[in-house]
Amino acid sequence: MQEPKYKRILLKISGEALAGAKGVGIDHSTVNNIARQIKDAHATGAEICLVIGGGNMWRGVAGYGAGMDRATADYMGMLATVMNSLAMQDALEHIGVETRVQTAIEMKSVAEPYIRRRALRHLEKGRVVIFAAGTGSPYFSTDTTAALRAAEINAEVILMAKQVAGVYDSDPKKNPDAKLFDKLSYLDVVNMGLGVMDATAATMCKDNHIPIIVFDLTKEGNILRAVMGENIGTIIGGE
Repeated sequence: MQEPKYKRILLKISGEALAGAKGVGIDHSTVNNIARQIKDAHATGAEICLVIGGGNMWRGVAGYGAGMDRATADYMGMLATVMNSLAMQDALEHIGVETRVQTAIEMKSVAEPYIRRRALRHLEKGRVVIFAAGTGSPYFSTDTTAALRAAEINAEVILMAKQVAGVYDSDPKKNPDAKLFDKLSYLDVVNMGLGVMDATAATMCKDNHIPIIVFDLTKEGNILRAVMGENIGTIIGGE
C-alpha cells in the first residue's frame, strides 16, 4: 500500500456523527462503520488519535442556556464524550484494532488518565488513542481539545469529520447555492464566522502550524482518502 501523506493525525468526530439517522444517542451500525474506516486508515501505518464530541448525549451550552451552572453543564458534556469514546473503543477492538482511552478527568476504573508521554508511546506501538473528557476544564470545547492534543502530540494534521462535504459560505442544508471552499486561512475561519471551530481552537492551530482538513464522514472511505492526501473537503491553513 502507498505510504500515507500524514504519519500522525488527530481525527475529530462530532458526537452527532455517532447518532446516525437517529439524531441522538449512539447508533451502533454507524459507530461500527466509522470504526471500519478508521481501521482501513490505520492499516496504512498512520498513527491515529481521536477526539469525539458529546453532542449526541448532552451539550453544555444548551444546559447553560436553560439556567444551569456553566461549569456543571460543561462537566456533564465531558462525561458524554467519555461514553462516546468507550463506544468507539469497543467497536475498534471488536475488529482487531488495539486502542487506549485516556481521560482528562481521572476515572481509573474506566480509562487511563491523560499523560502525554504515555499517549505518544501508545501511538508508537501502533495503538489508536482516544482522548476523552475534553481538556478537563469547563469553558473549553472539544474543538479546542482537538487543537490542544494535536499540538501536544505533534500531529501533522487535524482531520475534522463532518456530515457535509467541507466548509461552505452558508448552510448547504438550507441554501442549495452554498459555495464550497477548497482552501481557507485560519483567519478566514474566524473573521468570516464560518462555524467550523471556535476562535480559541483556530488560533491554537494557527500558532502551532497545524493544518485542518474538513471533510464528509458520511462518504465511505473518506478517512482513508484524507490520510492518503487526496484532494477532498476544505483545507484550512497549511500556508
